[in-house]
Amino acid sequence: MTHVFLLLVYLGTGETRKLTSGDMYFQDINECLYFASRVSKQYGNYKHNDYVNAKDRVTAYCIPKYINIENVRVY
Repeated sequence: MTHVFLLLVYLGTGETRKLTSGDMYFQDINECLYFASRVSKQYGNYKHNDYVNAKDRVTAYCIPKYINIENVRVY
């Protein structure tokens, strides 16, 4: 068992918000945050928020998890 960081990616806002990815684990918080940043900016939803449909807005962030490293792929 070890601590890692899980990247969670949500699509949509409000009641339409749904988890689209929750299976990418990273050993290093900086690697996880890099991918969270890149995924959430793919539509430019922070710079041009009004131009992106609410159902297409991406939110991504990392949370710490305690997992069995033998059962999960860790990047």
